[in-house]
This record gives sequence, structure tokens and C-alpha cells, in this order.
Amino acid sequence: MLLGEYPTYKLLDYQRQGIVLPEEAGDQELLKKGVCDFLSFSCYGSATYTTHEDALIGQGNGANGAGQAANPYLKTNAWGWGTDPQCLRLALNIFNNCYHCPLFCVENGIGWNDQVEDGTVHDDYRIDYMRVNIQSMKDAVELDGVDLMGYLYWGCVDMVSNGEGEMAKRYGQIYVDADNHGQGSFQRSVKDSYYWYQKVIASNGEDLK
Repeated sequence: MLLGEYPTYKLLDYQRQGIVLPEEAGDQELLKKGVCDFLSFSCYGSATYTTHEDALIGQGNGANGAGQAANPYLKTNAWGWGTDPQCLRLALNIFNNCYHCPLFCVENGIGWNDQVEDGTVHDDYRIDYMRVNIQSMKDAVELDGVDLMGYLYWGCVDMVSNGEGEMAKRYGQIYVDADNHGQGSFQRSVKDSYYWYQKVIASNGEDLK
């Protein structure tokens, strides 16, 4: 869908199975023309795997595969997700080298068990995560020549986590007063990360302090 041709490994697989794809004149040219305009993807962090059973962190949204372990060199949240400064740059370069098309990061964020203090949430950990990820994208664009169309943070307002089905795992820059049982006022209030991201957007990503 992105390169305009069938993968060689799949054609060989069909050949071994005796499968012949019907082809008419002009089909190859149509494949070349009918490619996607861009590739969108989600990137929340890197993963570390181990063969040592005592180091496993289990399954769930923070462990998307057997054998996953916490990376001791990264700052992690309660669900084992690490803040990896190089993750997005690496992902963008891999996609760029494979598909040679514009890219769009449509999901990037980190869930945290936010606590309200002094009427707000002081989420420096979320700001740190966003800072290194935006810098990572900036490096991919400016230093590596990656064609990045845009970036969407997940998600601006706290909601029930798709992975764990709970409110305790919060992603947003806007806090929603509700617990895992749907109890609370549902009043919204902005976190420290809201003002930081507002500044980043106003500077088009230049001011990451």
C-alpha cells in the first residue's frame, strides 16, 4: 500500500504454495499509482525484552508481548512505560527508510496516576516525557531529513484508559474529577502540562524549556 508493489517474501510464499495471482496488463502501473499519501502511526515508548522469568513485568497495555521487562536505564511509570528520548526519532527513521513517504505521529503520550495538590496537578513527569519526545521528532526532521506532517498528543483530556479500563491511568493535560467507579464531580481543571504545551504550540515547538 505504500511502496506500490507486492512484498518479495509474499510472492515467494505464494509460489511455494502453488498460488498464482491473476494479472492483467496495466496492473503493475495501477499498483504504483494507488499508494497511500502518508503513513500514520502511534508511538508511546520503546520495549525491552528478556529471557529471565524473574524480570518479567507481565502482560497488559504496558507489556505488549511475552518476555517484556522494565528498562533499568529509563524513568518509568506505574505501568512500566518508559520515557525514552530516542524512541520517536528511531521510529521515524525506520519508517522513513522503509516507506519513503510523509509520516504523521497520531498518538504519543504517557499515562500517570496523577494526584491533585493545591487544587491542580503538578505533572512535571508528563512535561519531561513530552519534551524529550518532541525534541526526538525535531531531531528526526532537522538532522535526519524525515518528512513529518504533524504530531498529536494522546489525549488532551483525562478519560478511561483503553488498556486498563480505568481512570487512574491519566494521559491528559486537563484533569477530570472522576475515579475508576465513575464517582466524582467530573469537573475539569488544567494541569501544569497544559500551560507548558500551550507555550510549545505557540512557539511552533521551538520553546521546550
